[in-house]
Amino acid sequence: MAYWIVKTEPTSYSFDRLLKDRQTTWDGVRNPQALKYIASMAPGDAVLIYHTGAEKRIVGLGEVVSKPVPDPKQHDPRVLVVDLRAQRPVKRPVLLAEIKKQPELASLKLVRQARLSVIPVDAGQWKTLMRMADES
Repeated sequence: MAYWIVKTEPTSYSFDRLLKDRQTTWDGVRNPQALKYIASMAPGDAVLIYHTGAEKRIVGLGEVVSKPVPDPKQHDPRVLVVDLRAQRPVKRPVLLAEIKKQPELASLKLVRQARLSVIPVDAGQWKTLMRMADES
């Protein structure tokens, strides 16, 4: 199992909406590096949902439930999507400012490459983020 952070603007598609929908196709990703990460996703991978914009915080837990496939809305087979299922909100949202203060998260791409919308998280980083969210 791999770990990921996916980012969304809550005014466009919030975690609350994902909870209501229960599952969605995660689309709209255009950055080549983020698309490479989507290509690496697999069913069962764990996901943290991060709200961008004014919030800048981890708000929820989810799971990858499909293999990556070309986006049927696009005419470019390099543009991939996966289906994500909502699990639940985190017990305590984790602000980006808090994440940046953690030395063990200094290499996290959320900190180093803030524009990426899909971010891999290694097992140690995941454990730290889950502890910060009171999920450990």
